[in-house]
Amino acid sequence: MKAREISEIAIIAAVITIMGAIKIPSIMPGMEFQLSAPFAVAVCAVFGFKKYIIAGVLSSMISLMLGTHTIFNVAIAMEFRIVAGLIVTLAQGRMPLIMIAGPLGTLAARLTLSVVLGKAALALAAAAVPGMIFTFIATPFFVKLVDRIQLMRRVRAGVDAPEQ
Repeated sequence: MKAREISEIAIIAAVITIMGAIKIPSIMPGMEFQLSAPFAVAVCAVFGFKKYIIAGVLSSMISLMLGTHTIFNVAIAMEFRIVAGLIVTLAQGRMPLIMIAGPLGTLAARLTLSVVLGKAALALAAAAVPGMIFTFIATPFFVKLVDRIQLMRRVRAGVDAPEQ
């Protein structure tokens, strides 16, 4: 792995960590959601599964070290990342499928959470609906943003000079 790739992954991990700490409040406790979900899906769509999952693991390690997450939080986050990442990978650039990757990752994580906690799956999934809707709507915007940033970086590096 080149220094550029390592730096890129480190920056992605840092941004995922920061965005995961930003919670958008909701009217009911437990229904708040993180900005990191649509960003993470966009990272996977633009940079690919490998960089996405490495950055996600690093983000989880950072969160553990900062004390903002427990092993339990990390396990749930990793389930989201794997499910959403696999869907994005299988989507092969098709935006409607990319848009449902985050909500399906959240749903899978909530179903696992219901088994672990012994709570009603429907109640846990229902509490996540506002965040799932936000992720669905915000994902195309984040994909365009991350793609634009990636393109600008490549142009500056001389990798992809725009055609005249």
